[in-house]
Amino acid sequence: MVTLAHRFCKLVFFFALFFLSVRYVHTYPSPMTLEQQQILIEVSEKLGVTDYELFYIGTMIAVDFIVAIVLYVTIMKIWQGYRLKQRSTLEH
Repeated sequence: MVTLAHRFCKLVFFFALFFLSVRYVHTYPSPMTLEQQQILIEVSEKLGVTDYELFYIGTMIAVDFIVAIVLYVTIMKIWQGYRLKQRSTLEH
Protein backbone atom coordinates (compact mmCIF):
# COMPACT_ATOMS: atom_id res chain seq x y z
CA MET A 1 0.00 0.00 0.00
CA VAL A 2 2.88 2.35 0.77
CA THR A 3 4.38 1.67 -2.67
CA LEU A 4 1.08 2.53 -4.30
CA ALA A 5 0.91 5.79 -2.33
CA HIS A 6 4.50 6.66 -3.33
CA ARG A 7 3.73 6.01 -7.00
CA PHE A 8 0.57 8.10 -6.78
CA CYS A 9 2.48 10.98 -5.15
CA LYS A 10 5.14 10.81 -7.85
CA LEU A 11 2.47 10.83 -10.54
CA VAL A 12 0.75 13.85 -8.98
CA PHE A 13 4.15 15.57 -8.67
CA PHE A 14 4.88 14.94 -12.36
CA PHE A 15 1.49 16.32 -13.41
CA ALA A 16 2.09 19.38 -11.23
CA LEU A 17 5.43 19.93 -12.99
CA PHE A 18 3.74 19.46 -16.36
CA PHE A 19 1.04 21.96 -15.41
CA LEU A 20 3.69 24.50 -14.35
CA SER A 21 5.55 23.85 -17.58
CA VAL A 22 2.40 24.47 -19.63
CA ARG A 23 1.73 27.59 -17.60
CA TYR A 24 5.19 29.17 -17.86
CA VAL A 25 7.03 27.74 -20.90
CA HIS A 26 5.52 29.41 -23.97
CA THR A 27 5.56 32.58 -26.04
CA TYR A 28 2.51 34.04 -24.33
CA PRO A 29 1.59 36.66 -23.05
CA SER A 30 3.64 38.45 -25.67
CA PRO A 31 2.24 37.34 -29.04
CA MET A 32 4.49 36.07 -31.78
CA THR A 33 5.85 38.66 -34.13
CA LEU A 34 4.98 38.50 -37.81
CA GLU A 35 8.45 37.14 -38.54
CA GLN A 36 7.97 34.32 -36.01
CA GLN A 37 4.56 33.54 -37.48
CA GLN A 38 6.06 33.39 -40.97
CA ILE A 39 8.79 30.99 -39.76
CA LEU A 40 6.14 28.81 -38.10
CA ILE A 41 4.12 28.67 -41.33
CA GLU A 42 7.21 27.84 -43.40
CA VAL A 43 8.33 25.06 -41.03
CA SER A 44 4.85 23.53 -40.88
CA GLU A 45 4.60 23.60 -44.68
CA LYS A 46 8.02 21.93 -45.03
CA LEU A 47 6.88 19.17 -42.66
CA GLY A 48 3.63 18.76 -44.60
CA VAL A 49 1.33 20.06 -41.86
CA THR A 50 -1.53 22.12 -43.24
CA ASP A 51 -2.82 23.49 -39.92
CA TYR A 52 0.09 25.50 -38.54
CA GLU A 53 -1.77 26.50 -35.37
CA LEU A 54 -2.32 22.85 -34.48
CA PHE A 55 1.35 22.23 -35.31
CA TYR A 56 2.34 24.99 -32.87
CA ILE A 57 0.09 23.62 -30.12
CA GLY A 58 1.44 20.08 -30.59
CA THR A 59 5.01 21.32 -30.58
CA MET A 60 4.49 23.34 -27.41
CA ILE A 61 2.87 20.36 -25.65
CA ALA A 62 5.86 18.21 -26.63
CA VAL A 63 8.28 20.88 -25.35
CA ASP A 64 6.30 21.22 -22.11
CA PHE A 65 6.36 17.43 -21.67
CA ILE A 66 10.14 17.30 -22.21
CA VAL A 67 10.67 20.15 -19.75
CA ALA A 68 8.51 18.36 -17.16
CA ILE A 69 10.47 15.13 -17.64
CA VAL A 70 13.83 16.89 -17.26
CA LEU A 71 12.64 18.72 -14.15
CA TYR A 72 11.19 15.54 -12.65
CA VAL A 73 14.36 13.49 -13.21
CA THR A 74 16.57 16.29 -11.89
CA ILE A 75 14.48 16.82 -8.76
CA MET A 76 14.29 13.07 -8.09
CA LYS A 77 18.09 12.72 -8.38
CA ILE A 78 18.63 15.67 -6.05
CA TRP A 79 16.12 14.21 -3.59
CA GLN A 80 17.75 10.77 -3.75
CA GLY A 81 21.18 12.32 -3.10
CA TYR A 82 19.77 14.27 -0.17
CA ARG A 83 18.19 11.13 1.32
CA LEU A 84 21.42 9.12 0.93
CA LYS A 85 23.41 11.89 2.57
CA GLN A 86 20.86 12.11 5.38
CA ARG A 87 21.00 8.33 5.98
CA SER A 88 24.79 8.29 6.05
CA THR A 89 24.81 11.17 8.53
CA LEU A 90 22.34 9.35 10.81
CA GLU A 91 24.37 6.11 10.72
CA HIS A 92 27.51 7.78 12.05
